[in-house]
Amino acid sequence: MNIAKERKAIDAALDDYRAQLDTIPDERFTETPPDGGWSYAEVYSHILQATLGSSIALERCAHNTCPPTTKGLTPLGQLMMFMGRFPPVRVKVPEAVAAKIPAAKLSKEDAKNLIIKCRKRIDDTAPLVKQSSSISRYKHARLGMLNAKQWFKFIRIHLKHHLKQLKRIAKKF
Repeated sequence: MNIAKERKAIDAALDDYRAQLDTIPDERFTETPPDGGWSYAEVYSHILQATLGSSIALERCAHNTCPPTTKGLTPLGQLMMFMGRFPPVRVKVPEAVAAKIPAAKLSKEDAKNLIIKCRKRIDDTAPLVKQSSSISRYKHARLGMLNAKQWFKFIRIHLKHHLKQLKRIAKKF
């Protein structure tokens, strides 16, 4: 894995999220699309909270503070790490994750502040990835036990995935 390339892609995705905020009409930001699903606000809430949570998992792995395990990735986790993206099927957020970090209808200002927080966390955790141990792993609800490098890659994959969701929402309106 090329850490610098992943970092650049994460930064570019966060730039895209920030830029898109300025293009979404204020009255549409928290509005549920006509045929249902998440609003823009809920997507921003989910992706930015998940990015913060993933950076915490990454940091635990990098500092080797995870409980020891011999478990690894699930078949879905292996597929995603190999492909570098989500499979081409729609998947709902796991119930355990939805209960822990529910998607809220946050304001645009809150979204901007969360983007800043995510950038700070990436700035703080990215340097830890290179020297992290591949056997220090922390559990992801669907993908299994990820190490710091895999968490870093997941952050990029997940950010890119939800950018596509923002485009789908725009088409619904």
